[in-house]
Amino acid sequence: MRILVPVMLALPMLAIFAVAATAQANSPAASNHLRDGETALGANHPVEAEREFRAALAIDPHNARALADLGTVEWMRGDCPASRQDLRAALAATPSLVKVEGLLGICEKRLGDSAAEAHLQAAFTRLKEPKLRMEVGVELGDLYYQRGDLDNAVPVVRELVALSPENTDILFFAQHVYQQMADETMNKLALLAPGSARMQQVIAEHLVNAGDLKGAADHYRQALQIDPSLPGAHFELAEAVVEAAPHDSAAQAEGRNDLEAALKLDGESARIECELARVADLEGQPDLALAHYQRAYALNPKEVEAQMGISRILLTKDKPQQALRYLSEAVEQDPLNAEAHYHYARALKALHRDEEASREMGMFETVRRAQAKVIDLYRQMNKRPELRDDELPAAEANEP
Repeated sequence: MRILVPVMLALPMLAIFAVAATAQANSPAASNHLRDGETALGANHPVEAEREFRAALAIDPHNARALADLGTVEWMRGDCPASRQDLRAALAATPSLVKVEGLLGICEKRLGDSAAEAHLQAAFTRLKEPKLRMEVGVELGDLYYQRGDLDNAVPVVRELVALSPENTDILFFAQHVYQQMADETMNKLALLAPGSARMQQVIAEHLVNAGDLKGAADHYRQALQIDPSLPGAHFELAEAVVEAAPHDSAAQAEGRNDLEAALKLDGESARIECELARVADLEGQPDLALAHYQRAYALNPKEVEAQMGISRILLTKDKPQQALRYLSEAVEQDPLNAEAHYHYARALKALHRDEEASREMGMFETVRRAQAKVIDLYRQMNKRPELRDDELPAAEANEP
């Protein structure tokens, strides 16, 4: 499947700025032709611009500036073979033209030229201008992706997301690359160690994502039967067991036992302390829960679950001023956390800071609506087709 993100180079301006570092033409006449050509190109008159660039090259055949400008015009009208020739000549004359190298790499990739990789790599590393760097990176990432080289594709994609974190095309591309790498890694694990504890853990994690918490817990238990010291498994089992039946005392006890085992095997962590706090809260021990949340916060002050847990308990103890600190940190750390905005508004209201409380409640409503849309999208993606009669389990198929 081809996942190439649309490339939208601002080509009329590229030629003008790409050659800024190039030496001037050797003669005043060539310089005049270049100036007129670049003016025409900036005004979106490529035919007139090409005529002037060719006139400059007739006077000074090796002028890198004229070659780069002409190569850009040829790229604009879709003549990649001619563009490649002139851009290569420009780069050979002046190797410092990194923007020209980037455009050359894009052109070579479109032609299936093996030289594209080296030019795209070099340009992506050296380019400073964000827009062009992103577009060169998209072509480089797609080149790796199309040939199945995910090890090289992933770091490029990571940089693209950092360059444009809200670009939906980039995020779409990244999702495909990461998903394929995850699938290939799981396939390798299944081939190398199908009966291993790690394979059981992977199955359990997939079942968690599918919403089958009881099935996941069974596979976590199988993993721990194979390897009682499997890192992370006790914690994940506790999460699955408690989430599947949060108000069941037996589930709470099992979860607590697994969390204590996780502390011994994996060491202290904010995540384990937060889950211990949750179990204590479910068991009706708010003071113990607060102690665990505070320990989690001490281990990692940026742990949002700890910030939220502390603030919730402080609010129940009618201590909004103390809760405010943690809620402020939570909304800063996780701006899309609807619960954080809601409790922050409650604390502000309790402190008679009505205007701020109203603003936070507005944020809560905005985030909640956005989250509802995301949840609906996930439901659409995870719809299961209804079974035909011949696919139903026997008991269901025989029901009147």
